[in-house]
Amino acid sequence: MGESPEPQAGVDGSSRYYQAHDTITGAAIRAGMNAVRVLVADDQPVIRAGLRALLGAADDMVVVGEASDGAEAVSMARELAPDVVLLDLRMPGVGGIDVTIQLTRATPSARVLVLTNHDSAETVVAAFEAGASGLLLKTSSPREIISSVRSVAAGASVLSYSVMKRLISRPAPRARLPEVAELAAKVASFGTGEVKVLALVGAGMSNKEIAGALHLSLTSVKTYVSRILRRLGLDNRTQAAILAYELGLSVDGSVDGAIGGATDRAVDRGESASSCLPLV
Repeated sequence: MGESPEPQAGVDGSSRYYQAHDTITGAAIRAGMNAVRVLVADDQPVIRAGLRALLGAADDMVVVGEASDGAEAVSMARELAPDVVLLDLRMPGVGGIDVTIQLTRATPSARVLVLTNHDSAETVVAAFEAGASGLLLKTSSPREIISSVRSVAAGASVLSYSVMKRLISRPAPRARLPEVAELAAKVASFGTGEVKVLALVGAGMSNKEIAGALHLSLTSVKTYVSRILRRLGLDNRTQAAILAYELGLSVDGSVDGAIGGATDRAVDRGESASSCLPLV
């Protein structure tokens, strides 16, 4: 791939996750996939410069522009049509949540990956409800940022594991405990194919990626996912992905260990392997 063009200046994150997406991305690069076009939006010049250098060093990415405030980010996204907008939530002018809403309406093909210092549950929920495809902390490693940009560009959603760890490790109401055991028992009754599909959902793969990995048709994968959600009584893929991760599902079609303490095991694995959790 040739040299990345100079970006246009503005006016003024588990092992299996990385293995799955880096392998797929590598294959796509070898097959001649176009570079992921990224717009960086942050009011701090040093942050923009660092991200430009980091992303520009990847052979499958190109920084097409830099914005220093929210309004500029929306305007440049309309003009440059990036694949991913790497967005800080705290910038002058329009707030990051409102910017996310405007971006998803003005440029629906662009995926928003939030990069922020603010990791409250309210911020996370607001960002995803506004249409963000992922949320990372500014303390994320370079590898996590690169891998997460690739993931959201490919259609997946990601959430910084340190944030997810805190959310899932909070004391749960007593009424919720039987539900976890019940869901785990249902997964244990699944066929090998269903467990593999659920495990890959937990690894952050899209339906298309799962189809390629398991040599299935896209229609078959969609049928699998719909059936899994129905059997588990879950509302969406995000819930299924979190459950798969907590239960330690393996792509070889097995369930890792006993039901009890599944959440604690997931947290331990995530802390040692990565700081980013794939959602969808």
